[in-house]
Amino acid sequence: MKFISKCLGVLILAASLVSLARGATVTGTVKGPDGASFRGAFVQAQNTSTRVLVSVLTDKDGRYRIENLPAGDYQIQVKAVGYRGDPRSNVKLAADQSASYEFALQPGAVRWSDLSQYQGEVLFPEAKGKELLVGRCFACHGFQSRMASVRRDEDGWRDRVDYMVTTMHFFLGGVGRSFSEEDKANVASYINSLFGEDSVLPKSPADMPRYKDLVRSFGDDAMKIVYVEYELPGPNRMPWSAFPDKDGNYWMPYYGRADRIGRLDPKTGEVQEYAVPFGGTAAIHSAVPTADGSVWLTEQGSNRIGRWDPATRAIVEFQDPYTPGKEGTVAGGSKHTLRVDSQGRVWATGGPLTVFDPKTKAFTQFKEVPSAYGLALDKDGNCWFAEYVPNGKIGKVDGKTMKVSLWDVPTADARPRRIQVDTDGTIWFAEFQSGKIGQFDPKTEKFREFELPGPEATPYALAIGGNHTLWYSSEHLDVIGNLDPKTGHVTEYPFPQSENTMREFYLDSQGRMWFGTPANNKVGYFYLAGSAQRASD
Repeated sequence: MKFISKCLGVLILAASLVSLARGATVTGTVKGPDGASFRGAFVQAQNTSTRVLVSVLTDKDGRYRIENLPAGDYQIQVKAVGYRGDPRSNVKLAADQSASYEFALQPGAVRWSDLSQYQGEVLFPEAKGKELLVGRCFACHGFQSRMASVRRDEDGWRDRVDYMVTTMHFFLGGVGRSFSEEDKANVASYINSLFGEDSVLPKSPADMPRYKDLVRSFGDDAMKIVYVEYELPGPNRMPWSAFPDKDGNYWMPYYGRADRIGRLDPKTGEVQEYAVPFGGTAAIHSAVPTADGSVWLTEQGSNRIGRWDPATRAIVEFQDPYTPGKEGTVAGGSKHTLRVDSQGRVWATGGPLTVFDPKTKAFTQFKEVPSAYGLALDKDGNCWFAEYVPNGKIGKVDGKTMKVSLWDVPTADARPRRIQVDTDGTIWFAEFQSGKIGQFDPKTEKFREFELPGPEATPYALAIGGNHTLWYSSEHLDVIGNLDPKTGHVTEYPFPQSENTMREFYLDSQGRMWFGTPANNKVGYFYLAGSAQRASD
């Protein structure tokens, strides 16, 4: 069944989509409460029809510049933690127009929903239920959008915890991973103590002595980043990533209970959605288009892969058998990250690593790799993977012989997560637990590791950018980073939303890095000013 949503709107004038040169430009300055130039504030222009949001940062002189805006009606606002400013509404921009707006910030409240996951973990009190909340619930989302932004009594929080355990039963329940009744009660009670009617927390985290020591700063280079974000229809899509097809559309896997994949036209903002047949929580983890127009997807919740047919616009699923006695749980089998090789074979991580042959409709399971997370294919058709488990390794499956090779990561229990193959054959992987990015040379079998800044760098999404630099997202610090392996220098960039929860990056041909931010129900891309062009070009 096909679901079509035009909530983002398609009423963009064709003339505004023709070329980069015909976009409108908005410039100006932002000043702080003392009248001085304000550095590092996000200035955001949102098209009121399409809901597309463009965010830039003010430089050391408080100046900002938003370029290439399609003609239309906009709201322009300033966003800075601990400050407030009056937005400019009903701003009408024509093609080629240049407009200027000045903003003056006033002191405002720091909200709990403004914090990073790391800041919350430090400031939240130690009590029964905290370890489960941080270790299990925060695996998919943090506290900012689903807890700190609402108020419920304890019964309300119990209801939400019950819902999550039921919905995510394959992850929170089952053999070896059981979330017991006592666990549910402890987590609900702890969340209620934080964000219930009688919270133990002060109204603002800024009122806590430790808060000021947790605020991180960014260099002048970080002010050059530009974000373009698209809202998705419905409140629960949780887009894990965005991958392009041959026609320039971007395909998005919806995790959790949305049970759909979506296709975004970045020029119009139109989103089309297609449901999977599975009736439970599919928890779609990957959606990857192929040259023939089909889209392959993985379902973590059902241990299935699926194929969207461009002719019928329907999805056909293929079930991989569960381990007997562990049906319906990730311990019994799951499908995670997916890639399709040049032979059309569908590789999928999860438990265990598998490859599916569309011709025979058969799965091959690699028992030597009982659990894998990241996945990448090299130019020779070999499958590289990372094991996100205690003392996990990186490894390779030979695309011809199907032989598995494994290598220990230098840092003990680094928890390698995402993995990428550079054009020169170098293997890069993100060490989530150790806070490093690892490099592996397949020819010499030598490793090198790069330490990332911050107390919990937790690199998650990983991609290779221009000049062989490495882009990553930090799950706990809510920042995006870029590592230059030639110098070891890392530049960190702020993100305009808290709880970025980014899972995968994709670099397109225009130098834009695409991402999904599932907790914020958005997909988008970022680039450094002057280095890429907008979607309409």
